[in-house]
Amino acid sequence: MDAKLISGMLDLLILETLSPGPSYGYEITQSVLSRSDGKFELKEGSLYPALHRLERNKSLKSFWQEYEGRRRKYYQITAVGKKLLAAKRTEWKQFTVAVNGVLGIQQQVIPHST
Repeated sequence: MDAKLISGMLDLLILETLSPGPSYGYEITQSVLSRSDGKFELKEGSLYPALHRLERNKSLKSFWQEYEGRRRKYYQITAVGKKLLAAKRTEWKQFTVAVNGVLGIQQQVIPHST
């Protein structure tokens, strides 16, 4: 997969991965890799600058925790991050609808169950 495509989605992928709870760098990369069926392999050179940027803008907070004698830096989504995640999800949905329109792909409408 083209790394340029992933870089535009990086904040969305990180925030979504952290939405269930705190995680550390390697675990984030493995979660994204697994959840994308091996398509999105995040590299340290893009992951850590993004984590630090999201921490600076208060979307994430971090803390250190010891695990099996090693210290790991965990990242956790904040209220600001949850708002950003909601905005990024909306932005992604609008983007995919627009691209699918250009490609002539019909949108699937999932009926609401009552």
